Amino acid sequence: MIKEISGGVCAPQGFRAGGIWCGIKASGTKRDLALIYSEKLCTAAAMYTSNRVKAASILVSQINLAKGRCHGIIANSGNANACTGSAGLNHAKAMASFAAEQFAMQPEHFAVASTGVIGVPMPIERIEAAAESLANSLRGDAAGHDAALEAIMTTDTRKKDGALEIELGGKPVRIGAMVKGAGMIHPSMATMLCFVTTDAAVSKELLDKALRNAAARSFNRVSVDGDTSTNDMILVMANGQAGNQSIESENDDYKIFAEALEHLCIKLAKMMAKDGEGATKLLTVSVKGAADETDAETLAKSVASSSLVKCAIFGADANWGRVLCAMGYAGIDFDPESVDVSFKSNAGEISVCKAGASHPFSEEDAKKILSEDEVEISINLAGKGQGSCEVWGCDLTYDYVKINGDYRS
Repeated sequence: MIKEISGGVCAPQGFRAGGIWCGIKASGTKRDLALIYSEKLCTAAAMYTSNRVKAASILVSQINLAKGRCHGIIANSGNANACTGSAGLNHAKAMASFAAEQFAMQPEHFAVASTGVIGVPMPIERIEAAAESLANSLRGDAAGHDAALEAIMTTDTRKKDGALEIELGGKPVRIGAMVKGAGMIHPSMATMLCFVTTDAAVSKELLDKALRNAAARSFNRVSVDGDTSTNDMILVMANGQAGNQSIESENDDYKIFAEALEHLCIKLAKMMAKDGEGATKLLTVSVKGAADETDAETLAKSVASSSLVKCAIFGADANWGRVLCAMGYAGIDFDPESVDVSFKSNAGEISVCKAGASHPFSEEDAKKILSEDEVEISINLAGKGQGSCEVWGCDLTYDYVKINGDYRS
């Protein structure tokens, strides 16, 4: 049983969060500095951007989390602290130190995250001056979670978070999360900032495995625009305060925990896709009948990432030929003359392609179906394979160009 609850990262026992405005963002009304903290040392696992160009925060977090332990994370928005040289690296280290000083702890017990404009020096003195206020903002309720989430948002237009409760060995265990990400989203690790907390007791090896499996089936199946950021990371912290018997093997408790984490990550991934920069529609691409899940995933990603497909979805144009075209350059062996394609939404379902060729359909009905805010492209390879997969994306709109054409201003 997975029970949806409120509270976000503060839903699990022992976690507090907060967020303030410290002056990184020009607006004095938008928070730009966040902190998530556990008094008890946490087991930690993380994943980072696969981009060769990595922000200073990533480099510092990789070092600080190398032993799989931490007390929390300090994060800012409005400045990526990427491509800022040795000064940027020193600033990221300083951020960890500022957080640690508030609790008389070592800097290596804090991870660091940044998001915003690349190539701009971090106004580190503003973060230093605000460190005490940031620590004082910590709360163990939904308000603390909300403040921290607001402080990491950039072009996001809505909150993306969640929390759930499961039972492990008779003990209620909670998992909470927040995510930011609307642009520079493409499958190649996580492609956003995501912070997950849990009061489960679990070994760092199995926490890491559960995280990687969850990311592979969620965040790595989202594409907004084909760009992978310099700052992407997922961090999950487990403080063990639920009192469950520690998960040290891939037993039933591990399977329940891993399934719950994957469930939450998929929920967040779909939220990210729907909130893609300038997006008006959530696009789901489902493939079945492939040789295996990997082939199905590659084909689905190719379709969801296609600019031409995304434009057609924006225009509610049933241009199914673009779907087959995107499948054709995915590098997967399949029979084009066995492909069936249909479009689905709350307005209904319509078949547009049978056996790789046009299937008579009503353009008017197709437009109604594609005009909904959540649309699915369903692809059946009609093969003997059992491989299937769902990935998520969004439409490509005029507003995406506008947002990114004047991002710095």
